[in-house]
Amino acid sequence: MNTLQLQPVKAINHSIRKAENPLMEVSTGISPILTLPKEETAIRHPKLPFIEANTKEVTMEHLRQDCVVPVFSKDNEITISHPAFIETIWEAAQHLFPCERMEAPAIRVSHVVKGRTPEAIHKPVKDLLEEDKTIYYERMMFCFEIPSIHEDISGSRLNLTIGGVRAYNHENLYSRKSPEKFKVFIGYKNMVCCNLCVSTDGYKAELKAQTTHDLFLSALELFQHYSMAKHLSRMEALQDSHLTAHQFALFIGKCRLYQYLPTEQKRMLPPLLMTDTQIGMVAKAYYCDENFHGSDRIFPQSDEENAISLWRVYNLLTGANKSSYIDNFLDRSLNASQLAEGLDKAVHGQGEYGWFIQ
Repeated sequence: MNTLQLQPVKAINHSIRKAENPLMEVSTGISPILTLPKEETAIRHPKLPFIEANTKEVTMEHLRQDCVVPVFSKDNEITISHPAFIETIWEAAQHLFPCERMEAPAIRVSHVVKGRTPEAIHKPVKDLLEEDKTIYYERMMFCFEIPSIHEDISGSRLNLTIGGVRAYNHENLYSRKSPEKFKVFIGYKNMVCCNLCVSTDGYKAELKAQTTHDLFLSALELFQHYSMAKHLSRMEALQDSHLTAHQFALFIGKCRLYQYLPTEQKRMLPPLLMTDTQIGMVAKAYYCDENFHGSDRIFPQSDEENAISLWRVYNLLTGANKSSYIDNFLDRSLNASQLAEGLDKAVHGQGEYGWFIQ
């Protein structure tokens, strides 16, 4: 196997301190990090962010050069860094799609954790210099498109997209090194709005790995079992099913009621992970969304005139999901797919989602 040499990184434990070994090696089955497109030359067009909430966009260079990497406190073993995670998933994608064109990863982070170098422990805050400070991001999400693999649904171009989430708040960094948790997905990005479309077979909610080699193999297995044709077929089917204005109003109302149902009744229904605020955003977008609104009229003349396709409902849900925090984003994205497909069955008198529109 080839050996992937990662960039030097600084390592810390949970109280922010540097490790002595600045270099680590990761064995994977394919080409080195140099295959990643350079951010300044990669094909990147101005786009809406794929997630908003309290996130900000950063570069790979920033993660490599400016951020420390946590370690497990009990044994000082280093965690898999954010750049190493991104590089490993990129390598797995490149292994599976060696002839396709890939864009540079778009990276969003949140929940910055600040620290100090040992030399600056006793300095007043006002006297701290930039070189005295350390940071890392508790939560990070990235995705990269493969625009050479695309499809069109109802006038929306969908690019094949791969990405993942790392949230250190899901790790016990006060313990000894143990398998680390990641979320990885392969699906499509709607280029009209940059909403992510995730299906069950294209998402691993808890991928555990001790090393980047384990991560590489698990990601590759996920990508190989993902059925692009099946995912696209399910999304295309949503164009042919519609909710009337009355059914859509019932759906919004039932979603608001869902949060307050008795526990026993809620257990009998499929899960709804969208928050009350996000359901309110869906209701607003029904009238105001430029691409997926349900009507051109503020006061519709008839229920039939105001019917909305489930493809549009699905995109209203994934649009509202952009307000989720990074560690909940992919779970809710999958839930939006399940909800839209469940409503499709309910419209035709099948399935357990009938409660939402009856």
